Amino acid sequence: MNRSLSTFDILGLGFMPFAFFLGAGNIIFPPLAGFLAGENLTSAMFGFLITAVGLPLAGLVAAALAGGGLPTMGRYLPPLVVTVMACAIFIIIGPAFAAPRTGLVAFEMGIKPFLDNPGQASLTLYTLVFFGVALLLSLSQGRLLEAVGKLLTPVLLVLLVVLAIAVFVNPQGSQPEVAEAYMSQPFVKGFIEGYNTMDTFASLLFAILILDVLRKKGVTDTRAQSRYLTLAALIAAAGLGFVYISLFILGGTSLGVVESASNGGEIISAYVLALFGTPGLWILAGIVTLACLTTAVGLISSCADYFHNLTGKGSYRRWVVLIALACMLVANVGLNTLISVSIPILVALYPVAIALVLATYLRPLMKSPVFAFRLIIGVSFVFGLLDGLQAAGLNMSLFGFLPLFGVGMAWVLPTAVAALAGLVIGKAREEALA
Repeated sequence: MNRSLSTFDILGLGFMPFAFFLGAGNIIFPPLAGFLAGENLTSAMFGFLITAVGLPLAGLVAAALAGGGLPTMGRYLPPLVVTVMACAIFIIIGPAFAAPRTGLVAFEMGIKPFLDNPGQASLTLYTLVFFGVALLLSLSQGRLLEAVGKLLTPVLLVLLVVLAIAVFVNPQGSQPEVAEAYMSQPFVKGFIEGYNTMDTFASLLFAILILDVLRKKGVTDTRAQSRYLTLAALIAAAGLGFVYISLFILGGTSLGVVESASNGGEIISAYVLALFGTPGLWILAGIVTLACLTTAVGLISSCADYFHNLTGKGSYRRWVVLIALACMLVANVGLNTLISVSIPILVALYPVAIALVLATYLRPLMKSPVFAFRLIIGVSFVFGLLDGLQAAGLNMSLFGFLPLFGVGMAWVLPTAVAALAGLVIGKAREEALA
């Protein structure tokens, strides 16, 4: 018997992806982008919103249409390719980069301002406690809706609303000058900055988790699951849009509060101190800690669930412990190192996630889905890899003739051409690949 969810359950379901998405990248990247964009803030913000809100929303809805997350969306690809792609994404968004980054940002903005001489020992102790709490919350997978969507997120949202209202009503500084990176193509720069949130990757993972929660709640009909997942995506997107816009404005009105900044954490800390004084830093600590903790719970749970089902070895609980321990160890390399290492990999692999979402939407129009999916994903990977190698600092001048290569988006036009080709090639090609 299929159960209908109450309005309260739907809101909780929507708050769950909002809480998972609202993590480290969401906190530290928009303020810095707003600060550097200057008078081009609006263009940069729209670009950022497309990648950091629009694409995750599209990813969740695509997963709903496909009837599942990444494995289901990639069913037209060779099984080995799907497995490798899934493992890579889960590792990147889990123990390699995104999950450890939650602990690092929570330390940098939630506890470090209150320490006299923070060092490696302080970081190690904090990450041990932080990921220990995340581990405990992740162990109870069946109660994630209540623990995250109905408890932590409302508290987090109240704290964010307080900060956002203060930013809109009482801006503390003036608009900075436009940085060189945002002078020529601020929209494109903002678009690429949105990669840092990793939320399009996350949407492919969280869709699986949300569908599992729906099943545990008694929602078994696939159409009902799609409807509820779409509603959850819209709620999460509305919340994220509000937070991002306020953080962009915060960064765009912070000249005088800070004269320069290397990361968004510095801007937020200085802004909150100017607004609320020392008590404001405690508010900031609460915001950042809750944001990062809820994201860590979502990442650890999703990764543990996937690798448990993939390998068939070890219980879900053992995978949670293993991944949480890995996150704690990786986090001890420090925030700056982790971000610098992650950028080229995100630039290389983000186009693949975008291409998979695009192909899922185009699936009803495809004459040969197997060929079309393989073509679109393959092209996006090859050209995304070129962008990633350039972002890593390698000399890629040989490929400078490619459209948009200079701005790190050489994958866009070839992927679009591949998508068009995938729509017009018919059954003969499909049978040749079968």
